[in-house]
Amino acid sequence: MVEETYSAGLISQSFWFVEMKKVIKLIDDGKSEEEIKKMCIDENLFGAAKEYRAKRIYGYIWNRAKRLDKTLIDLFCTSDLATQKVINLIAILRSDRLFFEFMFEVYREKNILGIPVIEDADVNIFFKNKEIQSEDIAAWTDGTKRRLRSIYFNYLTDANLLTVVDKKKTITPPILDIALERYLEACGESVIIKAITGVD
Repeated sequence: MVEETYSAGLISQSFWFVEMKKVIKLIDDGKSEEEIKKMCIDENLFGAAKEYRAKRIYGYIWNRAKRLDKTLIDLFCTSDLATQKVINLIAILRSDRLFFEFMFEVYREKNILGIPVIEDADVNIFFKNKEIQSEDIAAWTDGTKRRLRSIYFNYLTDANLLTVVDKKKTITPPILDIALERYLEACGESVIIKAITGVD
């Protein structure tokens, strides 16, 4: 279910956990896409400074929310905070191929090798490898890659998969909720389990 194409779209996005939680609650309450959109924009559910910003945030969050089926939405609504954050991360991984590959090729690899920290250099090497594979990524500016690197680290920190102290980024892989793990296995998404938990 991971997106096919590479994109630098995460540059204009945040982890948006609180906002995602509000949207999932509305979906769970049986609200339609149109009703949710109206609430997010007309009632400024996200507290955005300007209407165009509310529209953009809504668009990004809806793109994530629609990647969660009813089972995962039910699971989100009944889970603890840590699991909810991981489900939010899964929605992002499903909607962004490059971030998923970063998790699988860098985060997971570090874990398997027992290297407890991620350095900026690890992400730079990851991008260099991707430039060889993709003309699109090769055309991105260094500034774009730097911003994506920073966003990846922010997402992992927000999802509690990374702990940053004095610029040292320590990997803190989660213990997945058993119901979430079974769900991902049933969906044929064991790769997401491996990417998040760092197992071989």
